[in-house]
Amino acid sequence: MIDTQKSLPAAPQIIPRPEHSISRANISRNALKVLYRLKDGGYQAFLVGGSVRDLLLGRHPKDFDIATDARPEEVRALFNNSRLIGRRFRLAHVRFGREVIEVATFRGGQDQQQASEHHQVAKTTGRVLRDNVYGTLEEDVWRRDFTANALYYNIADFSIYDFTGGMDDVRGRRLRLIGAPEQRYREDPVRMLRAARFAAKLGFDIDPDTTAPIPGLANLIDGVPPARLFDEFGKLFQAGFALESFRYLSRLGLLEHLFPSTAAWLADDRGETRRGFVESALQNTDQRVAVGKPVTPMFLFGVFLWGPVSERADALVASDGLTEVQALVAAASQLVAEQNQRITLPKRFSYPMREVLQIQPRFERRRGSRAQNLLSHRHFRAAYDLMMLRVVLGEVDDDTAAWWTKVQTLTAAEQRREFGIHRRRKPRRRVPTPSIGSP
Repeated sequence: MIDTQKSLPAAPQIIPRPEHSISRANISRNALKVLYRLKDGGYQAFLVGGSVRDLLLGRHPKDFDIATDARPEEVRALFNNSRLIGRRFRLAHVRFGREVIEVATFRGGQDQQQASEHHQVAKTTGRVLRDNVYGTLEEDVWRRDFTANALYYNIADFSIYDFTGGMDDVRGRRLRLIGAPEQRYREDPVRMLRAARFAAKLGFDIDPDTTAPIPGLANLIDGVPPARLFDEFGKLFQAGFALESFRYLSRLGLLEHLFPSTAAWLADDRGETRRGFVESALQNTDQRVAVGKPVTPMFLFGVFLWGPVSERADALVASDGLTEVQALVAAASQLVAEQNQRITLPKRFSYPMREVLQIQPRFERRRGSRAQNLLSHRHFRAAYDLMMLRVVLGEVDDDTAAWWTKVQTLTAAEQRREFGIHRRRKPRRRVPTPSIGSP
């Protein structure tokens, strides 16, 4: 599959403990439990991937992944709190409360032309569909994507194994793909998205040889399952570096394969106000992540789709004579269906997102009980945030934005006055005059 062994050394450079900065004090206690139990069981056990890279950079890893020569069934036998997952590649998840330690068996090398029940490659694109071929540590390293992610921390002696020059790339803050870039992207097109994500997250420069094939191969993203791309969307846009991810995706020609309607809308951008609208939203998202506030794909998809939905709604008003609200409902339904062909947005997100888009015309009204009721709508806050962003597009004036901001701070009585709602006195109950002769 990967013909890198011919050009890269088969033996690793071993960096002993005194020559690197990784301390067990910064490694998850649960990950250490797994590493030591595997070692004590007679297996090789290495901390690998992004956790090693992040520890070297002085970051706090989000996940701790482990590579071993133990087969998945052997890992399962060692840990009662584990389960086996995965079809494309079988591995074990060892669960400690909310923390999950992923344990993968070393993957083996196999010629791309050889196919079996354990290894399947798409003939037309070269994409790996199934990959349960196990091997050795020396083979496993060539199956990883970037040199910075191919460093192995050995629990046996606390050294780091480096087969690909990853230590130098981490020090030089350089993102470099292992092997022939075009072949690696064909095996898994998501690696193109990962290149953008890691560069954005780490502030690394992407090696020119790593970026060169991307524009010509970007269309391979179209063949990736939409559900898998939803997972990648979360990693790109909900982890605190959404703005830089967006810029890399745009620069590398990948955005149009994730959000085709959005990319087309942005392409017709006079004065870059549309790009400013999207970037303002992503910057706000990164700020929320930085202070520990939640972010939701519902709102982010709403931002990406607002422009195309609004544009199509205008066309429907002109061609079919629909009202503004009717047109927004129809346009949102159409665009969500089209977008789901690229990235699947689960209904628990797509339904409220459509409501947020359809609410937007209601901000134009400031009088009456219906306008006041908007404040208590379950998705008011997300709709309000989107309305505030639309100021950048010139669709909402500053006075309207300021008014809706102020009205949220008022008392109930003050709000009624702002909305022009006056409580009517209940009519006094008239006591009927008794007629003559009544008892």
